Amino acid sequence: MTDQALFSVEHLGISFRRHNQDPFIAVNDISFTIQKNEILAIVGESGSGKSITALSIIGLLPEQAAQIPKQSKIIYQKRNILTLPKKERRAIRGTDVAMVFQEPMSSLNPVMTVGNQVMEVLRYKRCLSESEAYKHCIALFDETGLPDPEKMMRCFPNQLSGGQQQRIMIAMALACEPHLLIADEPTTALDVTIQKQIIALLKKIKMKRHMSILFISHDLALVGELADRIIVMRHGTIREQGNVKQIFLAPQDAYTRALLKCRPAIGDMPPRYLPVIEDYLSAEQTLPHNEAIPENVTTEQNKKPASIILKAEHIKKSFFKREGFFRQREIPAVKDTSFILRRKKTLGIVGESGSGKTTLAMTVLRLQKASGGNIYFDDQEILSLSDGAFLPYRRRMQIVFQNPYASLNPRFTIGQSLMEPILLHGMAANRKSAIQVALEWLARVGLVPNDFYKFPHEFSGGQRQRIALARALTVRPELLILDEPVSALDVSVQAQILNLLKDIQDQFGISYLFISHDLAVVHFLCDEVMVMHKGEVVEHSEKDELFRHPKTAYTQHLLASVPKGFVGHL
Repeated sequence: MTDQALFSVEHLGISFRRHNQDPFIAVNDISFTIQKNEILAIVGESGSGKSITALSIIGLLPEQAAQIPKQSKIIYQKRNILTLPKKERRAIRGTDVAMVFQEPMSSLNPVMTVGNQVMEVLRYKRCLSESEAYKHCIALFDETGLPDPEKMMRCFPNQLSGGQQQRIMIAMALACEPHLLIADEPTTALDVTIQKQIIALLKKIKMKRHMSILFISHDLALVGELADRIIVMRHGTIREQGNVKQIFLAPQDAYTRALLKCRPAIGDMPPRYLPVIEDYLSAEQTLPHNEAIPENVTTEQNKKPASIILKAEHIKKSFFKREGFFRQREIPAVKDTSFILRRKKTLGIVGESGSGKTTLAMTVLRLQKASGGNIYFDDQEILSLSDGAFLPYRRRMQIVFQNPYASLNPRFTIGQSLMEPILLHGMAANRKSAIQVALEWLARVGLVPNDFYKFPHEFSGGQRQRIALARALTVRPELLILDEPVSALDVSVQAQILNLLKDIQDQFGISYLFISHDLAVVHFLCDEVMVMHKGEVVEHSEKDELFRHPKTAYTQHLLASVPKGFVGHL
């Protein structure tokens, strides 16, 4: 361990006991150091061991389930913290080492104000009086860039945006002035603009406090703008480590090269299919389907404009907030929005959280009642239809949500979840036929027949998203709304889902309304792009035109916020 090393991880191994099975090896003999005043990033796919490694450093592994070999060491201040008594490890946690988790809403107490939650840390860990804790909390909120800190003290977590919630978690982690801050996927599913703000905030904190940061992510482009050094992990082992310039410009390992290539890039000619990890590890020169066809290849078939399947005219949607006993304040979520979607085409809707993207989609599907306007599906105005008359259109218009685990019934097997819409909409004559249809769609999305009998918790995030997609497709919709379907997925799994969506569209001629804050994904998948800001459409044009020549300052701001990796600094 050098004089500049803050933490030294030596031959760390972590396995978990499994009932009547061999232990599962999560981390296998890894070694690295975290230097003083540096940002070290660990990247890799889900299951690579990134978060488990971080939890072992802060001492949050489940003691009864986790097994750590005797030769494993995590050295801090010349002591192996893995062998320290519980009381001493507890003293280090939160004071010397603090952690910011991926989902702030699940980490914050929903029934306490955020001010009280941060003050609780200050009073418990630093033994401050209530008035001292209050003043210190105000200073932390100001340092992390929260607006009107005194007003923010009285807010509950549900009253804050995702970016504000994450700033609260960072303020809480900084409360005891730790030497090491661990940030575990702190920007996942955040808008690119908020993501950029959080990255800038972490850089500022590191410079001001002279602290070290361990940043965990699956996005190499993102860590390239933040980190000093990068560790690439896969299946519990370190595949490569080095400074950020070396990793981006001269990666030595095939897996690192695959991670760099799997994420869609904003360029002039996106490939027909995105490569996935396995393609590069087996044969780096081969793309999926052996194709690299640019999206803008013109054929006789696509010269003629397709017919319109969906037309929205002057759609408005407002919510009302009660103020006192007799007054209500109108909050417009969608303002006078019009667009068309052609058959077999994809319209991308982009914008920050609160821009009205999802509200617009819910209004199109009549899951929320429009405040005004008209929606035509296949030339039929649908907002004025009765519930009974609209029922056939529900089969023809389906949606896939961002979080597949929340949208799948945990008490249903996958087979039951797939069969329910088939039987409800009369897509099969009997139960036996419904089972056959469900199995066919499982196969189409890359799953096996045995998955029919499993429950949602037995699958990875990417597999659950495939199941949610299969469920929507079992009723053969003509329009599929995709609401942030790949935002929280690893780059390789994301590539698989995007390739699958293209294949399904080509085979069945489905039209997509694709909602996302990830402009690189939108550039790969969509034909047209509509940019929303504060409930209004600020720009709408062909994909290539919008990305090459954005007309509005807001669109230019969104494009400038897309992570570009280390090359963004060249």
